[in-house]
Amino acid sequence: MHKGIAASRGIAIGRAFLPAKPASCLRASGKAEDLQEEILRLDAAIEKAIGEIQAVKEKTVRELSGSHGDIFDAHITILQDQTLINDMEGAIRNDSNKAENAVIKTIDGYCSLFEQIEDEYLKERVSDFRDVAGRLLKCLSGSNEDKFAGLREQSIVVAEDLTPSDTAQMDKSRVLGIVTDLGGRTSHTAIMARSLEIPAVLGLKDITSAVRTGDMLVVDGTAGIVIVNPDTSQLEEYREKQNAYNLQQIKMRELKHLPAQTKDGLRTVTLCINIGGAQDCESGVKIGAQGVGLFRTEFLYMNRASLPGEDEQFMAYKQALEAMKPYGVIIRTLDIGGDKRLPYLNMQEEMNPFLGFRAIRLCLENPDLFKCQLCAILRASHYGKARIMYPMISGIKELREANRILRQCKEALDAKDIPYDHDIETGMMIEVPSAAIIADKLVDDVDFFSIGSNDLTQYTLAVDRLNQKISDLYKPLNPAVLRLIKHVIDVSHKAGKWTGMCGEMAGEEKYAPLLLGLGLDEFSMSATSLLSVKQVIRNLEYPQAQDLAAKALEMSEPAEVTKLLKGFY
Repeated sequence: MHKGIAASRGIAIGRAFLPAKPASCLRASGKAEDLQEEILRLDAAIEKAIGEIQAVKEKTVRELSGSHGDIFDAHITILQDQTLINDMEGAIRNDSNKAENAVIKTIDGYCSLFEQIEDEYLKERVSDFRDVAGRLLKCLSGSNEDKFAGLREQSIVVAEDLTPSDTAQMDKSRVLGIVTDLGGRTSHTAIMARSLEIPAVLGLKDITSAVRTGDMLVVDGTAGIVIVNPDTSQLEEYREKQNAYNLQQIKMRELKHLPAQTKDGLRTVTLCINIGGAQDCESGVKIGAQGVGLFRTEFLYMNRASLPGEDEQFMAYKQALEAMKPYGVIIRTLDIGGDKRLPYLNMQEEMNPFLGFRAIRLCLENPDLFKCQLCAILRASHYGKARIMYPMISGIKELREANRILRQCKEALDAKDIPYDHDIETGMMIEVPSAAIIADKLVDDVDFFSIGSNDLTQYTLAVDRLNQKISDLYKPLNPAVLRLIKHVIDVSHKAGKWTGMCGEMAGEEKYAPLLLGLGLDEFSMSATSLLSVKQVIRNLEYPQAQDLAAKALEMSEPAEVTKLLKGFY
């Protein structure tokens, strides 16, 4: 039995298929003799790769949807980025590298920077650079190899990793499940698998060494388990689980068009999804999400070697807004810093980056960067219900300065007669304890609050949630955290406004009764969690949830709250 990351729910049972490893990604031997000729080869390969990517995008749009094609726009942007091109050409000129080796050296350099990022979603974007590099190398070699030529019957695909090009290339109707050494819940493979409802377990590290084509596999995408060559009793057990899961999914789909309302009808909340780009919207629409509670705009900045322009950002936001109509999209302004660094910004090393120059602090110190994003969001708001949300606000001065810059952007658009939503709502994340404590002073300057439970917990308890040595101290159910959440919600309600949550707590069905009882108005989560949370809410009576929350707030230890929740269920 092998344990990995549960990336896409469901159970698959079938034979393994391992795609052929490409030969085109090998380094070229020897030094370049004619440097100009190598640069011309590189330029031709880039042009050819862009044409191929455009064709792959069109195929993906036909087979899946327009939103899944968006990832390939990012790949084209990477290939057209002049900084990246200059770096590859420099690797040819300075080191007499052949074009193949220049591509590998340069892309490896960019990937090593991104791999240091601890944010899972952004770290997974390394695969996009790898995909682009693989395609460039293939174009340089003139190879037309097809790794999935042998996929002729329904099988479970087992690979080291799957790039967006891989998933576009393979025949999805023949894929029962997906298993990989690398990748996580926010990788393109995971997003695609969830969209197609293909069970997937990723990040198994060495599964390709343990499996051969033709082996029988059981893939439990809910538990993150893979069994190689199961015995008869295991097969029987998992076939029963598979049938039960499929029946449950049929019942869950019936909830799609039903409100997230308690069974006594006393309380209705809004359930939204968190996204990293417009390509993620389809999975939300598919299960009846009522909007986007968090658009992580960092993706637009991370997948490149230079800042995105206003027009490019405008198109990305516009696509998401149009995809989610008639519901709204909360667009979080750039949240860079801490573990998320941009190689093209001069960001100095810091002793405590999570407490340092990041998020709104960085934006306020770089007003041109900030205005570019705000203008793009405002322009996009003409095409759907957009809301702007500032991250990492710790006090009233930051909030008012952000709003002042926003007013300047509105005035600039007015002067050019560019349409936008003049009543666009603005909000802020509550992820710093100081902001939670003075929420009553901040509420008049915003239209809503959104609680980032991950950071709020981390900062309140002074626990680095990524530090394994003290991870047992990271407890979202700590009464101190719960009291801050309750205070923020009460303040917003008293002012006639609302509070949402876009941290991991919001997508945990076991926390839903407690958060409901605390008065939370909006829950935002990954699309795969939404129907489960809705089911829990629809099975509750609101007074039950309120009583649960009241008891939790009186407790002194997270273990007591955990015991209370277990007893409640």
